[in-house]
Amino acid sequence: MGGTTLKPTEFTSNTNAASSVASSAQPGVATETPNLYVVPSVEQRALILFAHGARDVRWAAPFERLQQLVQSQQPDVTVGLAFLEFMSPRLPDLVGQLAKKGCASITLVPVFLGQGGHVLRDLPVLLDELRQVHPEVTIRTVDAVGEDSGVLEAIARYCVGSLKMS
Repeated sequence: MGGTTLKPTEFTSNTNAASSVASSAQPGVATETPNLYVVPSVEQRALILFAHGARDVRWAAPFERLQQLVQSQQPDVTVGLAFLEFMSPRLPDLVGQLAKKGCASITLVPVFLGQGGHVLRDLPVLLDELRQVHPEVTIRTVDAVGEDSGVLEAIARYCVGSLKMS
Protein backbone atom coordinates (compact mmCIF):
# COMPACT_ATOMS: atom_id res chain seq x y z
CA MET A 1 0.00 0.00 0.00
CA GLY A 2 1.12 3.52 -0.59
CA GLY A 3 2.43 5.42 2.40
CA THR A 4 0.67 8.65 1.46
CA THR A 5 -2.95 7.55 1.15
CA LEU A 6 -4.29 7.00 4.63
CA LYS A 7 -8.04 7.59 4.29
CA PRO A 8 -10.39 4.60 4.25
CA THR A 9 -12.73 4.09 1.33
CA GLU A 10 -15.95 2.19 0.99
CA PHE A 11 -16.00 -1.56 1.20
CA THR A 12 -15.97 -3.64 -1.97
CA SER A 13 -17.24 -7.14 -2.59
CA ASN A 14 -14.34 -9.58 -2.51
CA THR A 15 -13.85 -13.28 -2.11
CA ASN A 16 -10.19 -13.49 -1.20
CA ALA A 17 -8.22 -10.52 0.08
CA ALA A 18 -4.97 -12.46 0.03
CA SER A 19 -4.96 -12.54 -3.77
CA SER A 20 -3.32 -9.84 -5.82
CA VAL A 21 -4.66 -6.33 -5.73
CA ALA A 22 -6.99 -5.51 -8.59
CA SER A 23 -7.18 -2.09 -10.16
CA SER A 24 -10.99 -1.98 -10.02
CA ALA A 25 -13.70 -3.69 -8.01
CA GLN A 26 -14.85 -6.79 -9.85
CA PRO A 27 -16.95 -9.59 -8.40
CA GLY A 28 -14.73 -12.38 -7.16
CA VAL A 29 -11.57 -10.28 -7.32
CA ALA A 30 -9.85 -8.87 -4.26
CA THR A 31 -9.35 -5.16 -4.10
CA GLU A 32 -7.33 -3.14 -1.67
CA THR A 33 -8.58 -0.03 0.03
CA PRO A 34 -6.19 2.13 2.01
CA ASN A 35 -5.79 0.69 5.51
CA LEU A 36 -8.55 -1.86 5.04
CA TYR A 37 -8.78 -5.21 3.34
CA VAL A 38 -12.33 -6.49 3.17
CA VAL A 39 -13.32 -10.14 3.01
CA PRO A 40 -16.94 -11.18 3.36
CA SER A 41 -17.81 -14.12 5.57
CA VAL A 42 -20.89 -15.65 7.15
CA GLU A 43 -20.08 -13.96 10.44
CA GLN A 44 -17.98 -11.01 9.40
CA ARG A 45 -14.90 -10.84 11.60
CA ALA A 46 -12.32 -8.13 11.68
CA LEU A 47 -8.90 -7.57 13.16
CA ILE A 48 -7.88 -3.97 13.73
CA LEU A 49 -4.23 -3.09 14.16
CA PHE A 50 -4.30 0.01 16.32
CA ALA A 51 -1.30 2.35 16.26
CA HIS A 52 -0.53 5.81 17.62
CA GLY A 53 -0.18 7.78 14.40
CA ALA A 54 2.25 10.55 13.46
CA ARG A 55 2.37 13.75 11.47
CA ASP A 56 4.81 12.27 8.93
CA VAL A 57 2.98 9.86 6.60
CA ARG A 58 6.16 7.78 6.17
CA TRP A 59 5.80 6.66 9.79
CA ALA A 60 2.84 4.47 8.81
CA ALA A 61 4.79 2.36 6.28
CA PRO A 62 5.82 -0.47 8.66
CA PHE A 63 2.27 -0.65 10.04
CA GLU A 64 0.90 -0.93 6.52
CA ARG A 65 3.38 -3.74 5.81
CA LEU A 66 2.30 -5.45 9.04
CA GLN A 67 -1.32 -5.14 7.95
CA GLN A 68 -0.48 -6.77 4.62
CA LEU A 69 1.43 -9.60 6.33
CA VAL A 70 -1.43 -10.30 8.73
CA GLN A 71 -3.99 -10.18 5.92
CA SER A 72 -1.99 -12.67 3.86
CA GLN A 73 -1.99 -15.06 6.82
CA GLN A 74 -5.71 -14.56 7.59
CA PRO A 75 -7.47 -14.24 4.22
CA ASP A 76 -10.91 -14.92 5.72
CA VAL A 77 -10.72 -12.01 8.17
CA THR A 78 -11.01 -8.31 7.42
CA VAL A 79 -7.77 -6.66 8.55
CA GLY A 80 -7.82 -2.93 9.18
CA LEU A 81 -5.36 -0.34 10.40
CA ALA A 82 -6.53 2.53 12.60
CA PHE A 83 -4.78 5.30 14.46
CA LEU A 84 -5.24 7.09 17.76
CA GLU A 85 -4.30 10.50 16.40
CA PHE A 86 -2.71 12.45 13.55
CA MET A 87 -3.59 9.88 10.84
CA SER A 88 -6.66 8.39 9.24
CA PRO A 89 -8.63 6.37 9.75
CA ARG A 90 -9.15 7.01 13.42
CA LEU A 91 -10.44 4.04 15.42
CA PRO A 92 -14.06 5.26 15.74
CA ASP A 93 -14.25 5.84 11.97
CA LEU A 94 -13.00 2.37 11.09
CA VAL A 95 -15.21 0.63 13.65
CA GLY A 96 -18.16 2.61 12.30
CA GLN A 97 -17.40 1.47 8.75
CA LEU A 98 -17.09 -2.14 9.84
CA ALA A 99 -20.33 -2.00 11.85
CA LYS A 100 -22.16 -0.40 8.94
CA LYS A 101 -21.09 -3.27 6.71
CA GLY A 102 -22.34 -5.91 9.16
CA CYS A 103 -19.18 -6.87 11.02
CA ALA A 104 -20.18 -8.79 14.14
CA SER A 105 -16.83 -9.31 15.84
CA ILE A 106 -13.73 -7.12 16.08
CA THR A 107 -10.44 -7.99 17.74
CA LEU A 108 -8.25 -4.97 18.39
CA VAL A 109 -4.48 -5.36 18.61
CA PRO A 110 -2.65 -2.34 20.05
CA VAL A 111 0.57 -2.14 18.03
CA PHE A 112 2.43 -0.39 20.85
CA LEU A 113 5.63 -1.62 22.52
CA GLY A 114 4.19 -1.22 25.97
CA GLN A 115 1.02 -0.71 27.96
CA GLY A 116 1.57 3.02 28.45
CA GLY A 117 -0.90 5.84 28.95
CA HIS A 118 -2.59 5.55 25.56
CA VAL A 119 -3.22 1.82 25.96
CA LEU A 120 -4.10 1.95 29.66
CA ARG A 121 -6.14 5.17 29.74
CA ASP A 122 -7.17 6.37 26.28
CA LEU A 123 -8.00 3.03 24.67
CA PRO A 124 -10.43 1.80 27.37
CA VAL A 125 -12.39 5.07 27.10
CA LEU A 126 -12.51 4.75 23.31
CA LEU A 127 -13.64 1.12 23.56
CA ASP A 128 -16.40 1.97 26.05
CA GLU A 129 -17.69 4.67 23.69
CA LEU A 130 -17.52 2.36 20.67
CA ARG A 131 -19.38 -0.41 22.49
CA GLN A 132 -22.15 2.04 23.38
CA VAL A 133 -22.42 3.36 19.84
CA HIS A 134 -22.20 -0.11 18.24
CA PRO A 135 -23.78 -2.59 20.69
CA GLU A 136 -24.31 -5.07 17.83
CA VAL A 137 -20.54 -5.51 17.48
CA THR A 138 -18.44 -7.53 19.91
CA ILE A 139 -15.16 -5.67 20.40
CA ARG A 140 -12.36 -7.33 22.30
CA THR A 141 -8.81 -6.21 22.78
CA VAL A 142 -5.55 -7.92 23.61
CA ASP A 143 -2.36 -6.70 25.27
CA ALA A 144 -0.02 -4.38 23.40
CA VAL A 145 2.22 -6.32 21.01
CA GLY A 146 5.31 -5.35 22.99
CA GLU A 147 3.98 -7.23 26.00
CA ASP A 148 4.16 -10.54 24.10
CA SER A 149 7.25 -12.66 24.87
CA GLY A 150 7.51 -13.80 21.23
CA VAL A 151 7.60 -10.21 20.02
CA LEU A 152 10.23 -9.30 22.62
CA GLU A 153 12.31 -12.33 21.64
CA ALA A 154 12.17 -11.28 17.97
CA ILE A 155 13.28 -7.75 18.90
CA ALA A 156 16.09 -9.18 21.04
CA ARG A 157 17.24 -11.35 18.09
CA TYR A 158 17.27 -8.28 15.89
CA CYS A 159 19.30 -6.32 18.46
CA VAL A 160 21.80 -9.12 18.93
CA GLY A 161 22.03 -9.56 15.16
CA SER A 162 22.93 -5.89 14.80
CA LEU A 163 26.14 -6.61 16.72
CA LYS A 164 27.13 -9.14 14.07
CA MET A 165 26.63 -6.57 11.32
CA SER A 166 29.29 -4.20 12.66
